Amino acid sequence: MMDAGERLRVVIGEDEALLREGLARLLENEGFEVVAQAADAPDLLRKARAHHPDVVIADVQMPPDRTDDGLRAALELLKQDRDLRVVVLSQHLEERYALELVGDSAAGVGYLLKDRVSDISAFSDAVRRVASGGSALDPEVVARMVGRRRASSPVDDLTPREREVLELMAQGKSNQGIAETLVVTVAAVEKHVTSIFSKLDLASEPTEHRRVLAVLMKLGVT
Repeated sequence: MMDAGERLRVVIGEDEALLREGLARLLENEGFEVVAQAADAPDLLRKARAHHPDVVIADVQMPPDRTDDGLRAALELLKQDRDLRVVVLSQHLEERYALELVGDSAAGVGYLLKDRVSDISAFSDAVRRVASGGSALDPEVVARMVGRRRASSPVDDLTPREREVLELMAQGKSNQGIAETLVVTVAAVEKHVTSIFSKLDLASEPTEHRRVLAVLMKLGVT
C-alpha cells in the first residue's frame, strides 16, 4: 500500500470534534497524512473504503448507537481489506474489545485507551508498529490478562522480571523495544524471552504479532 519514503495515510473515526481535530493535528505533526475524518461509524466505513488508507484509527463507541459501532466498523473493514491496519481507541478498559479485535491474528491491529494519546511519542510509535504489521495492546489490558489467577497457571512460575518482559511482549513490543523500556541489553531480553517460552511451553515465534498471539493463547484469553 505504501512506497518507501511516503507518509502513512490515516483515516480517523471519532465523534467528539475537539478530540478528532486534536488527534488529526497530533498525527500530522508526527509525520502522518490524515486523509479523512469521520464522526460516525457509517461515515467511517465510507471514507475508509474511498481513501484506502494505511491505518484506520477508530473510537470504539461512535454514533449511531454509541455502543461498539466503531469497533464493528473496524472489524468489517479488516474483513474487506487484508492490507488495512486498525488502531481502536477506547475510553474505558474492556478486555472483550481487545480480544474481539485480535481474533485469530494479532497482526496489524491495536487496542489502546484514549489516555495513551497524551503520550505522543508512545502513541505514534504504536500506530507505526501496527502499520508495519505488528500489534499494540494497551498495557492495562495486558497487565490484567497476565495478572489473572488461575489454578496451576504456568505464569506463576515466571520470575518478576520475566513477568515484566511477558507484559511488554504481549503489548507487541520487539526485543529492542523491551530492552529500551526496561533499560537492559537486548541480549538480556532474549534470555528472558527464551526462558518465558520454555516455562509457558511455547514454540519460539519469528514475528512480533505471532509472539503476541501465542502469549495470549497461553494466557487463555483467545
